[in-house]
Amino acid sequence: MKPETLAVHAARAPEPASGAVAPSIQLSTTFERAADGSYPHGYYYGRTDNPTRHALEQAIAALEGGAAAACFASGTAASMAAFSLLERGDHVVAPSECYHGTSKQLKELVTRMGVSVSFVETGDLRAIEAAWTPATRMLWIETPSNPRLFITDIAAAARLTRSRGGLLACDSTFATPVLQQPLALGADMVMHSSTKFLAGHSDVIGGALVVRESGPVLERLRDYQVQGGAVPSPFDCWLTRRSMMTLPYRVRAQSSNALAVARFLERQARVQQVFYPGLPSHPGHELAARQMSAFGSMISITIDGDAEAALAVAARVRLFTRATSLGSVESLIEHRASMEGPGTPTPANLLRLSIGLEHPDDLIEDLAQAMR
Repeated sequence: MKPETLAVHAARAPEPASGAVAPSIQLSTTFERAADGSYPHGYYYGRTDNPTRHALEQAIAALEGGAAAACFASGTAASMAAFSLLERGDHVVAPSECYHGTSKQLKELVTRMGVSVSFVETGDLRAIEAAWTPATRMLWIETPSNPRLFITDIAAAARLTRSRGGLLACDSTFATPVLQQPLALGADMVMHSSTKFLAGHSDVIGGALVVRESGPVLERLRDYQVQGGAVPSPFDCWLTRRSMMTLPYRVRAQSSNALAVARFLERQARVQQVFYPGLPSHPGHELAARQMSAFGSMISITIDGDAEAALAVAARVRLFTRATSLGSVESLIEHRASMEGPGTPTPANLLRLSIGLEHPDDLIEDLAQAMR
C-alpha cells in the first residue's frame, strides 16, 4: 500500500465491541487476568504494553516497512535505547554533525558505559572505513543531518557495515518515512523523534525505533523499553497516531513550501549560504535526489555577519515563531548555536528554519522584510 493509505489504515480499524471508527484511548495501567492466571487479552501492565501504544508501534513500523517498532517517551529516550545495544569495550562510529542531544549522549553517557566513540564525516565512506576498528559494533548516521542537512549514502553505509558485521542505525527524523526508507536501503534500524513530523503539531513528545527484521536486536530493545521504563503515555500515543493520518500530505506540502523558500533565500544578498538538499548548490543534492522522494522542510542559512546579525534577522520575523523543535504545521526559526550552547560546531551566524503549512509567498515576504 501507498504511504497515504498506510497512514490512515495501519493498526486502525473500527472497534469490535462498539463499531467506533475513531479508536479509543486505553488509559488503564493494569489488565485483568483469567481465573487460570493467564492473560487472554495479551496485556497485563501498562509499562510492558498498552493497546494504544501497540497500535502506534504497528503504524510506524508499517510506514517504515519494518518488522516492528518500539516507542519511547522522547526521541532521546529512543536513541539511548539504540545505544543500549552496545556493551563495554564496544566502539561506535557517529557523524561529526548530528543532533546536539545525540552528540551529548554519545560523549557524556555512552562513554560511561565503557563504549568508545569516533565522530567522522559519515558522508565520506573513506572516513568511516578509517575509523572502523575490530571493536566497532554500530554505525550511527543522521541523514539529512541537523542543522546543515548533510547527506549520507544509506545504501553504501549499509554495505560497508554489513561487510564488517556491524549494525547500521539511521536517524531519519528530518526525512520521515514518507520521503526516505532507510530499511529498504539496507539499514538495520531507523530512529525517529516522533515529536517532530510524525506528531506534527507541537503538542506531544515521543520517539521510536523501527527494526528491519525480528530477532535478538528487537528482543533487546523490547527488554530495554520495559526495564528502562521510558515509555510514552497512552494519550501521547493516541495523539501521535491521530496526527500520522495526515503525515504524507503535511510532509509533501511542507517540502514544496521549503523548496520555494530555499530558492528565494539563495538569491538574497544578506544570505551567505543556503543549506537545503533540494538546491543543486547543495553538495548532497544528487545523492538526496536518489534516496529521497522529496527534500524535506528543513532549511538552514548563514547570514552575512556574526551571531548578532543572525539574531537580528530572527528578531524581526512576524509569521515565523522563534522557537526550537521542528516538523510542525507552523513555521519556526531558531538561532541554533545559542540553543546548543558552548562548544557547538554550528556556525554562530546560522539560522535554522522549519517550514510549515503557511502559504510560501507569505513566508517569503516575512523573511524578505526581516532582512531588509
